[in-house]
Amino acid sequence: MDLENDLCFLNNITTDVDVVENRGRIISVPKRYIRDCVNPIEFYGDMEFRRRFRFDKESLIRHIMPLLNSHLTRDTKRGLPIPPLLCVLAALRFYATGCFQTVCGDLVSISQPTICRIVLRISKILCSHVRQAVKFPLPGPQSSAVHQSFYAIAGMPQVIGCIDGTHIPINNPGGPYAEVYRNRKSYFSVNVQVVGGPNLEIFDIVARWPGREHDSRIFNSSSVKIKLEEGLIQGILLGDSAYASEPYLLTPISNPTPNSPDERYNKAQIKTRNSVERLFGVWKKRFPCLQKTLGNKIKNVPTIIVACAVLHNVAIKYKDPEPPIIPQRIMPQPNETQNSTSVSGFAVRRGIILRHFS
Repeated sequence: MDLENDLCFLNNITTDVDVVENRGRIISVPKRYIRDCVNPIEFYGDMEFRRRFRFDKESLIRHIMPLLNSHLTRDTKRGLPIPPLLCVLAALRFYATGCFQTVCGDLVSISQPTICRIVLRISKILCSHVRQAVKFPLPGPQSSAVHQSFYAIAGMPQVIGCIDGTHIPINNPGGPYAEVYRNRKSYFSVNVQVVGGPNLEIFDIVARWPGREHDSRIFNSSSVKIKLEEGLIQGILLGDSAYASEPYLLTPISNPTPNSPDERYNKAQIKTRNSVERLFGVWKKRFPCLQKTLGNKIKNVPTIIVACAVLHNVAIKYKDPEPPIIPQRIMPQPNETQNSTSVSGFAVRRGIILRHFS
């Protein structure tokens, strides 16, 4: 990455004009160059930079830019292309605020259509790294380490992840199928399924289902269920009452007897499963665009959501601090009804209760 050239470009002010002929008249048309750009890396201090872009300067240069720079660098300067560093900063500013793209563009002297293209392009590049950044631990020592971390929370054995759904608000997409995106709380959303780890990392994400779809249907149609059934993922998931209890997915028991093994199991299950709720809180706190109403085209919304998941895992991996921001209102989540428990799921759950909570 030629960072020095990018920084020089950001500090440059261009006032050239083109001379063109229009119906026999010679007129001057200003060139569409970026003007009066402020270099955010030099302009903001460390704390101010992290508040605005959700990563510190070192993490940006060492961890984020290597994922993106090779896809953004051009061989020539034809058309005065926007430097990769400015493209990444513009996209991060959108993820970190979720404000109108016109406002994001005005902050760096870029037009709204260009900001729209930049955000989509950066999001697609980040999504291309999803298999490396968002994945389950490998069988063996990695899976065992996750089991031990979950067991240390409340004594739940063999847990490989906690699963839940969260609703990302969107604008009314319009068209004949708009109402499928209206969820049970009567606002438009995308229902995103996430499997989280003990350190609030994301192991798996599904971000293509409309808001009205039930969590259990999303899980039944996901590749995670197939991998669990085939034994490709070693361990058990924890879910809430929206899911059916299966041998590989444990849910809480309804109305357990006080001071019984069932109640102790419920307390441990809920305390351990709370990690995915905290994951949603940290994820949306780091990227508030996920809790504000996304105004992008509906076909681009899943790309932005997955891009934020990749960035979240990068921040967790390199222990990037959480941004010191004011908590914002989180949209209410739809109420879920409990699904039936399979016979094999009931047997596995009962066996765990007898062995570990009696």
